[in-house]
Amino acid sequence: MKNLVQFILFALIVISQLSCTSETKQQTSGQNEEPKPNIILILADDMGYSDLSCYGSEINTPNIDKLANEGIRFTQFYNAARCCPTRASLLTGLYPHQAGMGGMVNKPREVPEGPYQGYLSKHSVTIAEVLKQANYYTVSSGKWHVGEERPHWPTDRGFDNYYGLISGAANYFDISKTKKSGVVRHFAIDSTEYMPPNEGFYMTNAITENAVKYLQKAATKDQPFFMYLAYTAPHWPLHALQEDIDLYKGKYLKGWDTPRAERFDRMLKMGIIDKNQDLSERNEGVTAWNDLSEEEQERMDVLMSIYAAQVHRLDQGIGLIMNELKRLGQAENTIIMFLSDNGGSGENDAMGSDFWGNFWDGNARPGSGESYHTYGSSWANLSNTPFRYYKKDTYEGGIATPFIVKWPGKIAQKGSITHSVGHINDVMATICDITGVEYPESYKNNTIIPMQGKSFAPLLLGEETANMREIFWEHNGNRAARKGDWKLVAKKDKVWELYNLKEDRTESNNLINDNKEIAEDLIKNYETWAKEVGVNN
Repeated sequence: MKNLVQFILFALIVISQLSCTSETKQQTSGQNEEPKPNIILILADDMGYSDLSCYGSEINTPNIDKLANEGIRFTQFYNAARCCPTRASLLTGLYPHQAGMGGMVNKPREVPEGPYQGYLSKHSVTIAEVLKQANYYTVSSGKWHVGEERPHWPTDRGFDNYYGLISGAANYFDISKTKKSGVVRHFAIDSTEYMPPNEGFYMTNAITENAVKYLQKAATKDQPFFMYLAYTAPHWPLHALQEDIDLYKGKYLKGWDTPRAERFDRMLKMGIIDKNQDLSERNEGVTAWNDLSEEEQERMDVLMSIYAAQVHRLDQGIGLIMNELKRLGQAENTIIMFLSDNGGSGENDAMGSDFWGNFWDGNARPGSGESYHTYGSSWANLSNTPFRYYKKDTYEGGIATPFIVKWPGKIAQKGSITHSVGHINDVMATICDITGVEYPESYKNNTIIPMQGKSFAPLLLGEETANMREIFWEHNGNRAARKGDWKLVAKKDKVWELYNLKEDRTESNNLINDNKEIAEDLIKNYETWAKEVGVNN
């Protein structure tokens, strides 16, 4: 009996010690576990590959440059060639067609549900919806453009708070104004339609100011935050503050040919472009600067100065965001990603007519809310240096984007450049990887299409690996496929072309006749992909 009592006492002591040890380990684990990072995803609108000074531009972008100097720049990162498809793919981690946005926005019921329905598919989830599983506070300030009507607004797709333009291009000073009857532009605060004031309002500043308010609100919460900051700048119409225009007016009287060469030279020196590459020829339809009249040159200088002013103001806004993060003590635990939704826009006219064909808009001051101009394919050719073509095209000029990631304390080499290939659908995969949040198989009783991207988090941490997976594009019949160094590309109703991007990133030397087996393999794979995602042409 005595031995039994001793045994029981001994067992109780051991169990007690094991319990204490387990509790201590749990407490230590909880204390050492890093807090989940905040994430800010910044998207510019219609900004070309070389429009940032850290990618070769003469436009002054010190705040975005600071992100690059403290983070990593990608030289071969891709979007989906146009605003709606890119936004859908970026937000969901799918190809645009899988997310319901193979084309542009449509109202529900106007087209059948499917790859071109024109609003986010119920078989997709947004980054906001995924991160809410991990108790993230989710906010967005800026342009939505992936669902015009309820229940397809940001607050219907996982965002706690939203401020911005539900629709596409709009007047920067007064969104109620339009030059074309029947065009409605929706603006909202959370789930309520809202009309911003027509006095003292400028879209870029308003997007920034509300983002700052959301940062302040996030600071009062005991949870990490995700912010989707989607500027409308520098998308047409060319509207800018006069004080910003004045910084650049006159600087473009030397035209587009000379700045293209100067940007290319800076890109070579930075290592953005390999030294074995050549600058592409001026795009067809773009007149040599010296062939323009003096009056034409002066007008074109004004248009580009407005565009540069829009980029400048966007950069100033990002500076305010960064300053507020620092003031709130959140800078060191916030990942920032920056990119553009497509290449520079060559829409409407080579010489920068307004959207309805008028070169100059009566007596309206260019850049004011009474004007309505584009900067033309001539200046877009500069924006997309060193590449060919524009927004909507699947050549590099349409789909190559600057992409910058700042991850404090984690980036293996601050200020570095990577030539690894990436795609916008990689952003979802990377965020899930970094935060440890599981991508769902189903959501709201709907089966969710598996994400298509691949995490680039290991690359950020210093593991430079070759990426041989295939990437595909289709928009308005323009199409492309890339595998390794080889890229297959064609415009709508045109024959395929084949380029080796390692040797010829500017797609100047079509090699399809000399590499028919490679082309046939890529064509076969493209056709398989197109059928799987529902491409209709």
